[in-house]
Amino acid sequence: MRIVDTHLHLVYQDRFSYPWLEGVPALNRQWTADTYFAEAETLGIEAALHMEVDVAETDMLAETEFVTRLHPRIAGAIAAARPEHKDFRDHLQRLAEIPGLRGIRRVLHTMPDELSQTDRFVENVQRLANYKLPFDLCVRADQLPIGTQLVAQCPDVQFVLDHCGVPKVAEQELEPWRTHIRELARHPNVAAKISGVVAYAGPDWTLETLRPFVEHVIDSFGWDRVVWGSDHPVCTLTANLTRWVEATRALIAGASTDEQARLLHRNAERIYRIEGERE
Repeated sequence: MRIVDTHLHLVYQDRFSYPWLEGVPALNRQWTADTYFAEAETLGIEAALHMEVDVAETDMLAETEFVTRLHPRIAGAIAAARPEHKDFRDHLQRLAEIPGLRGIRRVLHTMPDELSQTDRFVENVQRLANYKLPFDLCVRADQLPIGTQLVAQCPDVQFVLDHCGVPKVAEQELEPWRTHIRELARHPNVAAKISGVVAYAGPDWTLETLRPFVEHVIDSFGWDRVVWGSDHPVCTLTANLTRWVEATRALIAGASTDEQARLLHRNAERIYRIEGERE
């Protein structure tokens, strides 16, 4: 069954600056579209959305312009933005003029909690409704209540929770993450992304390490509100793309063909408004 990857990071250090990569030596190199798709296509990944890579602020617009023209299988981009900035409205308008823009993200899981709690931040995220753009919500497990508060304040905006809410998978710490996921899932304007969990699982993970986290997210949000993402190349910290795809297929093997299709491509095509939907 074909897959739409909703969370592909590409790194072109010859073009853009990635300050955070200096602290992650294993990832601090080029990660190109050609290299990714050489492996991805053998796994049934027919299209991917590029997820912003937290480039330097001066490179944010250029990154989006570049990746949306980079490869025929890149179906669009989820762009970096700063809703906390007063010039967000102008930046959003410039992004909206780029063909292939599919959503917006502001990394929050490495930022202070209060960043997303200001009136300006909330008002700027609310603006996304006018553009029909989703907001990818990347928060840690302990920040899920803050994320839920933001979602509640922006009922007309579609949110997508990244990385299952960044649980402590290696520690098998299910609570209070499990309760917070349930609370967030009560808001109908949120979907969840089955992604990232292998990076938080440690090098010796197995299917049973991942299972309680993946299954709880699917159970909480339902098959109509889940999408799949590789989080490549971050997934290579503890696995590789092939192993993560194989693990995903094994974890959902008991689901119906229709349910699997919703997770692997149909929901992504609807939520991110990807053109050329196919059955």
